[in-house]
Amino acid sequence: MTKDPPPVSATTADGLQRLAMRAIHRYALADGCTARLINVSENATYCIDDPSAGRRWALRVHRHGYHSRRAIASELAWLTALRRDGAALTPVPIAGRDGDPIQTIAGDESVGARNVVLFAWEDGHEPASSDVAGFELLGETAARMHAHVKGWRRPTWFQRHTWDFDTSLGETPHWGRWRDGMGMTDDSRTVFTETVAVIGQRLERFGKGPQRFGLVHGDMRLANLLMDAGRVKVIDFDDCGFSWYLYDCATTVSFFEHAPEVPELLRAWARGYRRVGTLSAEDESEIETFVMLRRLLLVAWIGSHSETELAQSMGVAYTQGTVPLCQRYLARFAPGGGTSVAAGSAVKLGLWTRLFG
Repeated sequence: MTKDPPPVSATTADGLQRLAMRAIHRYALADGCTARLINVSENATYCIDDPSAGRRWALRVHRHGYHSRRAIASELAWLTALRRDGAALTPVPIAGRDGDPIQTIAGDESVGARNVVLFAWEDGHEPASSDVAGFELLGETAARMHAHVKGWRRPTWFQRHTWDFDTSLGETPHWGRWRDGMGMTDDSRTVFTETVAVIGQRLERFGKGPQRFGLVHGDMRLANLLMDAGRVKVIDFDDCGFSWYLYDCATTVSFFEHAPEVPELLRAWARGYRRVGTLSAEDESEIETFVMLRRLLLVAWIGSHSETELAQSMGVAYTQGTVPLCQRYLARFAPGGGTSVAAGSAVKLGLWTRLFG
């Protein structure tokens, strides 16, 4: 399923289009293929069509400065191993004429040189946010991927980001500072500060043991999943890296963490996970913390990516909507219910207390 491309400057759009057309010639594709922009968030993704054969591919044009060529090769190594070993249905990278799946294409002044990767096209549709049975399948899929990680021998050169507290909400964040979220006020900053502190304390206690922390997809939100004939396909491994396995659970409800159906969906994910893997009651009870970690990380991402369509569509409202989630989290986990939850306030615990019965 594709969406209309977001607006970009005419100069950048033209530069990316020319680069994508130039990239086509690096692969053994027929003359006459076209490149149609389908999405720009940070990377630019194009649908490459061969009208003569009725075939298509997905071309990803990487953004500047986020991943090295070695890190991109590491991503491709893992997603290829997942598919080869039957752990998950993942995109198939297509090698260029020179045998390398990563091509570096020179662009004009508006876009510069970019790394690009071509993938075989994957059919399917985005899961619905109300699909409980689908979330059970998502849990099963995550469990298989995590089991694969624990038994897979990574190449010695393997290199990916680490997504822990410090690189998410701490001093060296990959996606910018949560304090720079859109529409941040003194009151919201106070609530967020206390919430971040509690999250940090709980994650420190939770630890990074090998059964809890390892290589994860890191962005299993619904837009990066495809349902096809009852099967789950996992796409866009651009943010895969080392984090807590439960972070993959939290990412499934990205951008709608406040919705009333979320507790049931997370319970469904846990049920599905247990069909394949092990999930203790102690670990399950910490899912709330990872949902809040992800929510605040997305506040940071929106603030640092205000030029993107997704950030603009969420914006200030997303920051404001995070405040009651923080208050509920603090009411449950902070000593004394949290100083930022005013005495006598009508903060309700419904969303979180329904998470696990």
